[in-house]
Amino acid sequence: MDEIVKVGMADLNVAKPPKKIRTSGLGSCVGVVIYDETTKICGMAHVMLPNSSLGKSETMNKAKYADTALDVLLENLSKLGAKKSQLKAKLAGGSQMFKFSSSSEMMRIGPRNVEAVKEKLRELRISIVAEDVGGSSGRTIEFDPVTSKLSIRTVSQGVSEI
Repeated sequence: MDEIVKVGMADLNVAKPPKKIRTSGLGSCVGVVIYDETTKICGMAHVMLPNSSLGKSETMNKAKYADTALDVLLENLSKLGAKKSQLKAKLAGGSQMFKFSSSSEMMRIGPRNVEAVKEKLRELRISIVAEDVGGSSGRTIEFDPVTSKLSIRTVSQGVSEI
């Protein structure tokens, strides 16, 4: 039986084979997998919001925001032995789960999360090799560092791999 490292909401973690890494409950949140194909070291963040300036508490959860979570994830990957120059990323999530009568930018959390994650990955010079974002359905994702495949189970749409 496969050993799974679980990543909760507003959480992040890293894994090495034979462990796989998984997060569930991605609605407007974005699941970001960063991995090194050579060392097989991978990490995943379950990003809830685009920008840490939205945080109101004194003790900020860095894993919650796109602009802070990926820095922490990169640091943790490096500690485990991943080479920054070899890192690649895959994304899933960022759905627009609810329809609103207003077209307020604030209510577009899913698309804003995707944009913020992509911007941060560009800043970190990590290329995105595959993505399954948008739509209006929830997703569960699981990454296998041995095959570098991201399995995506989408509500009412079955399972796909990228």
